[in-house]
Amino acid sequence: MQVDVWSPPPVLLTVDLVILTLREGRMCVLLVERGEDPFQGMSALPGGFLNHAGEEILDAAHRELSEETALAAGRVHLEQLAVYGDAGRDPRGRVVSVAHLAIAPGLPEPVAGTDATDAAWVPAEAALSGEVELAFDHRRIVTDGIERARTKLEFTSLATAFCGDVFTITELQQVYEAVWGTELDTRNFYRKVQAVKGFIIPAGSGRRTTGGRPARLYRAGPKTVLYPPLIRPVAPPHGTGHKRRRGIDVERPGGDSHRPQS
Repeated sequence: MQVDVWSPPPVLLTVDLVILTLREGRMCVLLVERGEDPFQGMSALPGGFLNHAGEEILDAAHRELSEETALAAGRVHLEQLAVYGDAGRDPRGRVVSVAHLAIAPGLPEPVAGTDATDAAWVPAEAALSGEVELAFDHRRIVTDGIERARTKLEFTSLATAFCGDVFTITELQQVYEAVWGTELDTRNFYRKVQAVKGFIIPAGSGRRTTGGRPARLYRAGPKTVLYPPLIRPVAPPHGTGHKRRRGIDVERPGGDSHRPQS
């Protein structure tokens, strides 16, 4: 009786990084220009193969973060996003990618490394819309990463990862507006943030002047799960004739009244 000998199919493993930051009030994603085939010259997410069979996946993500962009891993919030393994996603063969989401405030201009010829911050909407064409299935990965960030802003303290060590409530609001892509009502945002105990805490008695009167400084608090959550607003239908402030639950009443101290 003939016995078939089975051998495992060759599968390669990579890590890819969706790195998000805010630049000039816009959410941006880091893209590199591929320096070699496949897709030479096209934009892609930073990433690459494991260095060796014993390298841990998280270690590989941290290594790629440094090698491809010269960004310090210690400054970045890093979490596993998803696994992408469609059979035809890479022309080199069966390549499975473990994608990670990385977020940090005020990241510097990136420096390309290894197989990348350039690296740049690109507005997230340009990557989502297809205005910037991406190699492999990286548009799908970017879409999933940005949606993960948008969703986690509702239920977790992830928004503070976009801020510095200390920040004002106005600066925190700007994070939500940039990530969600919508303008928020200032008074309602202030009220809802203050209602979530432990989300942010005062950073001493320091204040920051940001064009108006000095604003109180805060830092990330101990709470990582927000209750009540800050639910993402739903934009009103076009053509309804109802001019509504896009914001957390509400329309702003009666003109431009007193702005709360943040």
